[in-house]
Amino acid sequence: MNRRGSLVLVDDNKNILTSLLYLLNSYFDEIVTLSSPAPLPTTIQQKRPDVVLLDMNFSAGLNTGNEGLYWLREIKRIRPQTQVVLFTAYADINLAVTGLKEGATDFVVKPWDNAKLVQTLLDALKKARQEKPRQKAVSPTTHQEGEMYWGNSEAINQLKLTVERISATDASILITGENGTGKDMLAHEIHRLSNRHEGPFVSVDMGAITETLFESELFGHVKGSFTDAHADRIGRFEAASGGTLFLDEIANLPLHMQPKLLTAIQKRTFVKVGSNLPQPTDIRLICATNRDLALMVQQGDFREDLLYRINTIHLHLPALRERKEDIQPLAERFLQQYNIQYGRELETISTEAAKKLQSHPWYGNIRELQHAIEKAVIMAEGKVLKPEHIELNALIQPSSIQDSQQTQTLEATECEAIRRAMQQYNGNVSQVASVLGISRQTLYSKLKRYGI
Repeated sequence: MNRRGSLVLVDDNKNILTSLLYLLNSYFDEIVTLSSPAPLPTTIQQKRPDVVLLDMNFSAGLNTGNEGLYWLREIKRIRPQTQVVLFTAYADINLAVTGLKEGATDFVVKPWDNAKLVQTLLDALKKARQEKPRQKAVSPTTHQEGEMYWGNSEAINQLKLTVERISATDASILITGENGTGKDMLAHEIHRLSNRHEGPFVSVDMGAITETLFESELFGHVKGSFTDAHADRIGRFEAASGGTLFLDEIANLPLHMQPKLLTAIQKRTFVKVGSNLPQPTDIRLICATNRDLALMVQQGDFREDLLYRINTIHLHLPALRERKEDIQPLAERFLQQYNIQYGRELETISTEAAKKLQSHPWYGNIRELQHAIEKAVIMAEGKVLKPEHIELNALIQPSSIQDSQQTQTLEATECEAIRRAMQQYNGNVSQVASVLGISRQTLYSKLKRYGI
């Protein structure tokens, strides 16, 4: 028989995996076996399988019977065209039916019939081939992130409704909010909900681009255009064509570079370094910043016409301390996520631990909360997350924040926070970047700007 297609087998029983591999080896070109679902995200991204045969229960995890549904959702989120066949016991048939409603192709009951199992997987393979989407040239700079961390507060519900209304348009969007509020995740969510969701999502950290490479990074260059231009290179505007271009930390773009960006946005064309030929690009533009661009315009640091171009729709993500009712639901979500990732069995957050979470100011916002819960899950024992498991960051005290809000600009506050972090961690850039929730490149840029 001609072998074709790729298959991933996921089951915590290694004897079952061996039997399945022996049975199915003559039907598929490539078969990957996993005795734990933890490597699934990486496997799906690297192998891009046509079909996954997914066990619905695993020995480690939450032990609620819903692990299979969780990983089904993860597979379909990462690669929707991969077909998932659920592998379940008789007692879990109702759960498998729920899986069908959430995107599974079919299910097979243990103990299985060899002929029926083979036919079910081949039918799934056929469906995968029929639904394979049109391929696009995607730059290595493209990303695919996790789903948005929404909450249930009134402010977030209003924001969610707005996002659902505007995502289908091509209007330029400006996202504002403090570091760690999830601006990049919101940009991904808008792209996911848009008509461009099959196109690339290209993210650019404007604070990490050096001035000398600005034009080359955004617009590309032709071979020989400068000393190190050994080959043609596509820029971010070209890589994002047909999809979304996300310019993060847009406020970090120096004033003298802003006219070139404005021209490209206005005309939806760009010129590569070393070329005189304008090239069109079809992008949806999303920008983000944690700074007050209107104030920067008044101070002469940001062009007013550029602000108008990027700000057709303005979305603001409130700080986590401004929506405390979202803290515990988000913490519980992270608890479930890291339970599965690290094979823990934590079932709940104690009342005392919940109070500790509620009383913390969370100046690092959702990113700080996520890191705190991840560390707590790793360190905790038993089934209940307790206060002593939660290590909170006291980098900035509430009193200093209140004082700075009265007497300092946001930029001065940021400078002071970085200075204190550098002192606390003895200049260890990696640690400081992690604590502040920014990349090392962004931190280097801010250190240079503030002369630290």
